[in-house]
Amino acid sequence: MQLFFQENIPQGGFELASEESKHLVKVLRKSLGDTVFFTDGRGVLYTCQIVDINPKKTKLKVLHQEDLPRDDHYIHLAIAPTKNQERMEWMVEKITEIGFHEITFLNTLNTEKNFLKIERLEKKIISACKQSLKTWKPKLNGVQDYSAFVTSPGFENFEKFIGYVDEENQDYLNNQANKGSSYLVLIGPEGDFSAQEIQQALDAGFRPCSLGKSRLRTETAGLVAVNTLNLINL
Repeated sequence: MQLFFQENIPQGGFELASEESKHLVKVLRKSLGDTVFFTDGRGVLYTCQIVDINPKKTKLKVLHQEDLPRDDHYIHLAIAPTKNQERMEWMVEKITEIGFHEITFLNTLNTEKNFLKIERLEKKIISACKQSLKTWKPKLNGVQDYSAFVTSPGFENFEKFIGYVDEENQDYLNNQANKGSSYLVLIGPEGDFSAQEIQQALDAGFRPCSLGKSRLRTETAGLVAVNTLNLINL
């Protein structure tokens, strides 16, 4: 099955924008009457039929729609962005394929100057959702101040963890997290969190966790954290 993405799909039918129409007609060689599958990113799978095919404006008829349930767990990754945009794009693409629900970027003491392009990251998420056949699109937040974020209300029912470099910390994430929970995991920059930032998180109820014996790059740590929580919830 190939999955396409379209926001705000109305009942009955809709028209595709030129970019998606061109991809459908010129690249995938779809024909009049073919069945194609769409999602709106809100958990709905639409079975559609091509009723008017045009590289600039293809029209589709909705034949059936199915509401697919959310996961019984929730993964929120809060991570300091790297200076290299491509490394963040790679991570976002891969964790979308693996499965996560929300991401927030953190401005920490050691966060490198970056130029995050949120629109590009959004496109990466949509593309990865289509590739991995996910009907729920993860929520993408912009850069937030670290101190304000870790002390903000709203995470009372989350299992909260902070990953940082500490050779004495052998309490692995997979041994601490419980299946079927909501998780919030903090991942620091290449220079790691400062001692003050670590203490602030601990005071706010975050538990230190290890992601393994190796020292990981920021984007690798984010991927490992998400994958670990997914494995717990199989």
